[in-house]
Amino acid sequence: MSEKKMSSSRKRDLKSLMLAIANTRLEKEAADIIAAKEAYLNENCPALSYPNGVEELQKLCKDLHAKIDKVDDERYDADAKVSKGAKEVEELKFKVTDLKGMKKPALKKVRLSADQMLQALLGSKHKVSMDLRSNLKQVKKEVKEEVQVGDWRQNVEDKAGMGGRKKMFEGAEA
Repeated sequence: MSEKKMSSSRKRDLKSLMLAIANTRLEKEAADIIAAKEAYLNENCPALSYPNGVEELQKLCKDLHAKIDKVDDERYDADAKVSKGAKEVEELKFKVTDLKGMKKPALKKVRLSADQMLQALLGSKHKVSMDLRSNLKQVKKEVKEEVQVGDWRQNVEDKAGMGGRKKMFEGAEA
């Protein structure tokens, strides 16, 4: 199917026609909104007749207070419904996440030497070489002699107090 190109004058004419139609619709919609406002105000807010006496004024005040109370009740009910709906939405969101489960991303194993970690932390300016094995303390393995089986009370007395703790540490170093 070959589509024929529309001439620029035809496009311009159609565009101006569409804009004119849209403009009339917008004007009509604005007039409808104004008419709806007037109808609502006439229905819900009748014209005030100013009272001539104190009794009529008190009656008008009571009527106004009753209307205010009614509107407050409706507002409170609507607010309660909205808050209840919001709580339900939150609970349903939690249930959905529980049902789906949390996706844990696959972690990549990264191997960095101590030198590479220091270079990443300190930047390329600082060149620090660190051999972790050279800094380790040398531990001598000793063959333990058989522990003499003695009176347990003697062991407790030796280890009692700070002096006993000190003896334990001194004995471990030797």
